[in-house]
Amino acid sequence: MAHRVNRVGEQMKKELGDIIGRKIKDPRIGFVTVTDVEVTGDLQQAKVFISVLGDEAQKENTLKALAKAKGFIRSEIGQRIRLRKTPEITFEFDQSIDYGNRIDTLLHQVQAQNKDNHDGE
Repeated sequence: MAHRVNRVGEQMKKELGDIIGRKIKDPRIGFVTVTDVEVTGDLQQAKVFISVLGDEAQKENTLKALAKAKGFIRSEIGQRIRLRKTPEITFEFDQSIDYGNRIDTLLHQVQAQNKDNHDGE
């Protein structure tokens, strides 16, 4: 069963990328990348993780526009993927990219401090 859930999630990720990139014409939607889709075991709900290029205002506008287009997106998914019931979709920001960037910055700071300490000896 878990294999099917993963397959549905991957298929939805692929289709959502296409739908958001090509079908939705809302100007509030910026450069969006669908990073992951988590589908519940009963295939009733799907949590879509997105990454948006831009500032906080751009991110918020994109999230609002996607929420407004949720019905259209769900019907498109229903036409493209053969399921008895199309999962209910929720959009969330993928925090892992920001988290990774923060770790990278901290590692560079530590590396620079180590270099300064060794140069001063």
